[in-house]
Amino acid sequence: MAVRTRNARRGCTRTRSTAGAVLAGLLLAAACSAPQDSAAGLTAQEIGTTLDRRAAAVMGHDTDAYLASLDPRATSFRAAQRTELENLADVPLESWAYKVKDVTGKGSGRVTADVELRYRFKGYDNAPMSSARTVELVRRGEDGPWYIAADRAGKDAPGLLWQQGDVQVVRGTHSLVLGVGRREGELRRIADTADRAVPAVSAIWPEPWAERVVVLVPDSVEDMAGLLGSPVASYRGIAAVTTGEVGGKGRAPADRVIVNPQAYGMLGEFGQRVVLTHETAHVATRAHTSAATPVWLSEGFADRAAYRQESRTAEEIAPELTGAVRRAELPARLPVDEDFGFGGDAATLAKAYEGGWLACELIAQDWGEEKLIAFYKAVGARSGRDGAVEQAMRTELGTTPEDFTARWREYLRERLG
Repeated sequence: MAVRTRNARRGCTRTRSTAGAVLAGLLLAAACSAPQDSAAGLTAQEIGTTLDRRAAAVMGHDTDAYLASLDPRATSFRAAQRTELENLADVPLESWAYKVKDVTGKGSGRVTADVELRYRFKGYDNAPMSSARTVELVRRGEDGPWYIAADRAGKDAPGLLWQQGDVQVVRGTHSLVLGVGRREGELRRIADTADRAVPAVSAIWPEPWAERVVVLVPDSVEDMAGLLGSPVASYRGIAAVTTGEVGGKGRAPADRVIVNPQAYGMLGEFGQRVVLTHETAHVATRAHTSAATPVWLSEGFADRAAYRQESRTAEEIAPELTGAVRRAELPARLPVDEDFGFGGDAATLAKAYEGGWLACELIAQDWGEEKLIAFYKAVGARSGRDGAVEQAMRTELGTTPEDFTARWREYLRERLG
């Protein structure tokens, strides 16, 4: 998901729920659905109608219609919403829809609705992104229409890029880069690097995927953290993060690569290529990555995609493990998920990524590229972690975790000793 500037390489996928089932009618028109159960009743239907009008106004870039859905008395909110709609002007939306999930305060003339916003970028998203929103609505007059009086991120939900400022759009051959507060030249260079990353990943991942990547470039690491709904301290040394849902459901929702402009800007061209190729590999493999996939496998494969066409030695790519091997401090086991935590020891983190990369290198060398892909898919096809790696090692590699670990330790000596 993320790449630390320290070694210009680190990556792992941050899992974030994006959307559940996708309604077939969501592809073209903005649409809103409300709960049909009796508890929601007529109020939810009325709220749905209000949100329908708002969605249609977003898709039509109709400022007057957009403002007409807002509470006439909420002056500051209306001004902020006008600005947000203007910030969206250049964003290539294919769909924008709301789904009412729950309503509280029914019958009081003021209600709060938990709403799922689903939107999709035209030409880039095979499935919609989802954002949990909390919307407050008021009814003006006994039988009057409902108006939106407030709209904020749902509990623990991340923010949206266009809430941070005017969105500038740069299109590449295989990429769409959306930036706020960044220069066009910087966004163009990121698009060019992403355009190189896509074919590099396709060369190593033979399964069908969109072969497109969407990159978000906020103005600061603070804004990056806002897009991820996480504390800013978690991302100060991180150059990029990939968001998306894992779960092996067959059809992955849209992914976003989010760049920390300060950390990414500190990297040279090599480091930037590695970062975006690594993150693009996560996008490509998302449909075959599940809760069963250990971090060493998903990160190791992404690193392998990133380094495959680069002229760097194993010692240069894995300096921490090289030092450990030469000090006779060979790891006793493959990295576990906890080793990849960014709040822990930096050397442990580095060795975890290096160990995952070398494990995937070993599989490709001893069993072949096709077996590496088959192993990745076999693990990801399982819904839970218990026994997934062990079973895939037996069926795809004809080995056991114990024997594989022993071979991996021997491989570290061969490559790094």
